[in-house]
Amino acid sequence: MYCPFCQHGHSRVIDSRVIEAGSAIRRRRECSQCQGRFTTIEKAVLLVLKRNGVTEPFSREKVVTGVRRACQGRDVSDDSLKRLAQQVEETVRSSGSSQVRANDIGLAILDPLRELDEVAYLRFASVYKSFESADDFEKEIRLMRRQSREKQVQQG
Repeated sequence: MYCPFCQHGHSRVIDSRVIEAGSAIRRRRECSQCQGRFTTIEKAVLLVLKRNGVTEPFSREKVVTGVRRACQGRDVSDDSLKRLAQQVEETVRSSGSSQVRANDIGLAILDPLRELDEVAYLRFASVYKSFESADDFEKEIRLMRRQSREKQVQQG
């Protein structure tokens, strides 16, 4: 690690702390030449493989933007959207891979969005799953109701 003060190529780690819910590490370093201290943040890069073959870094903000469209006109707070995006990132990172398909991100959005707001879920699912008719909505609603009943049976 190059020192930002003297450009020397060696430093030692004085302190390390996990930050951002475990997705990054903050390290306090000291240059072995000038004894200058500086902080680095190390974060594993998660790449998204899009349908057209292009890769780009994962962006929580893109998740929030996409879900916000589905939540338009609904009583869903920005904090809720940010928590959902964090949950989605944690889910896709848990695969252990440094690269994830865009489709997998969409799948990771569905369940937490359903828990957050069922109408927003239906809106998002209608685009994500390419609904073509009212029948598709009806099938999804029946599936949601069945899953809701099964969940209630398991809980009580």
